[in-house]
Amino acid sequence: MKLTVIGCGYLGATHAACMAELGHDVVGLDSDADKVATLNTGKAPFHERDLDYLLTKHTRSGKLRFTTSYEETAAFADLHFVGVGTPPLACENSYDLSHLFSAIDALAPHLSNRAVIAVKSTVPVGTAARVRRRLHEIAPAGPSVEIAWNPEFLRESFAVEDTLRPDRLVLGFEAPESWSESVLRECYTKIIGTGTPTIVTDLPTAELAKGAANAFLATKISFINAMAEVCEASGADIGALAEALGHDARIGARGMRPGLGFGGGCLPKDLQGFIARARELGADRSAALLHEVAAINAGRRARLVDLATEQLGGSVEGRRVTVWGAAFKPDTDDIRDSPALAVAQQLHDLGARVTVTDPQALDNARKAHPDLSYANDPVAAAEGTELLLHLTEWPLYSRINPYALAERAANPAVIDGRGTLSTTEWRSAGWQILSLGRP
Repeated sequence: MKLTVIGCGYLGATHAACMAELGHDVVGLDSDADKVATLNTGKAPFHERDLDYLLTKHTRSGKLRFTTSYEETAAFADLHFVGVGTPPLACENSYDLSHLFSAIDALAPHLSNRAVIAVKSTVPVGTAARVRRRLHEIAPAGPSVEIAWNPEFLRESFAVEDTLRPDRLVLGFEAPESWSESVLRECYTKIIGTGTPTIVTDLPTAELAKGAANAFLATKISFINAMAEVCEASGADIGALAEALGHDARIGARGMRPGLGFGGGCLPKDLQGFIARARELGADRSAALLHEVAAINAGRRARLVDLATEQLGGSVEGRRVTVWGAAFKPDTDDIRDSPALAVAQQLHDLGARVTVTDPQALDNARKAHPDLSYANDPVAAAEGTELLLHLTEWPLYSRINPYALAERAANPAVIDGRGTLSTTEWRSAGWQILSLGRP
């Protein structure tokens, strides 16, 4: 098939490259000319596992190219995926839909023939109806332009895998057995053919799917972190408790890892957006439940700052603190709402001398938090430190020799905010180690 992807940020660039990998001819569109130029060289302007390989492969083969022209994009295909960003509004917790409607307004005047607009962007429920009205008002083809909703469920650092081998496809349409359904089923023939569960539903349900999934995941994470607080108060071990709960098939172990909590560009934003929309719809009890989920998550950062202050004798002013981790999770350079950087900045604001290290995210961290100090080498970063904070669970941190590291620290004390360091090994190396939710 021929298809286009409008909006070539993290979601759109990944989707475009993966659609080319499935054998389609793809044009990606973005309004940022510099980004388009970079993508046409086979490189992504962000770090994502395996993406540069696919971009290079398919820009060279001719299956994939990028442009800034809506006219060219509309003429190329009848199936247009829309994956523009929907960031939070600056003054409230709802979504900023300006990029979505700007894309629709720019594309629609060029739609003279029958077409399918398949939106992948995360939005509040009810947006699809607004998009449909706008398309039918502006597009020369009018009602012949059909709207579909195809939410993404990508995990950063696994986005290529999640696109090519998803755990489910959700396809929302205006009417059952519509032309747009046949078009999307043809697009995803290879994926559906592998047995991927495919949920075909109405537009509102498809709109809710991503936000509801993230709200549940956030609830699961906040639940186990609430249990970690109880463990700290009672002397119980959250690691063993999480394992005991995870063997219950109704609960499951995935996503239920205690620690510093969640961050990133999607989960916090989608949780707050879901809360805001629930309140607008009058679902106040649901909003109250999810508000508490967000509060528990925020509380984990405050708890770690308190632990660091206690460990340093009641004040962090003038004390040397090393933070392992800047990205919100390992194997990405994304620092959006990073718990690690939030803790680092709070300690700095309290007067600590904070040095941050990270394998991928230092450039982004420096731009967002210029008043922190940075080091490329995690071992060198711990030279003379009085407190080490392990806040992003990069695998390389767990492989560092704690015996050799203890010789470089002024005070061998570590707070493991992610629970992935070997408590036994670090203690035997002379470190005082604290781990959230553990004795």
